[in-house]
Amino acid sequence: MSIVIEQSVQARMVASAPQMETLPALLSYDRTDPFAIRMSFPAPATLEGTEVSWEFSRELLAEGMDAPAGLGDVRIRPFGYDRTVLEFHAPEGIAMVHVRTAELRRFLRRTEQLVPVGAERRFLDLDRSLTDLLDGSC
Repeated sequence: MSIVIEQSVQARMVASAPQMETLPALLSYDRTDPFAIRMSFPAPATLEGTEVSWEFSRELLAEGMDAPAGLGDVRIRPFGYDRTVLEFHAPEGIAMVHVRTAELRRFLRRTEQLVPVGAERRFLDLDRSLTDLLDGSC
């Protein structure tokens, strides 16, 4: 079984213009980093013209689909009956995207098949992480 799950999703950028722009995004989950989810936006979809990735906890995503969650750089909340809003806070400003909740739930189910909730610690490689930290390669 693969140790990395990736899923493309369509995100809709919330902007001041009346029309929301649709952006491709990629959700990824790596069994070797079992608490984290990454959401990446390709270079053409960003203001800087470079790929941007955000990392946040799987638990935050699961909680944010049902009720507002998060106090830091990433905040997630339900929007209507079929969308979830993800807010990404950076010094340059705040980006808000809508994603279909069904797509996020499908992605989470796939991650839970790979690493069940509550079993994440079994998949951590603490020796490797400590070696990387001490070698300065992190």
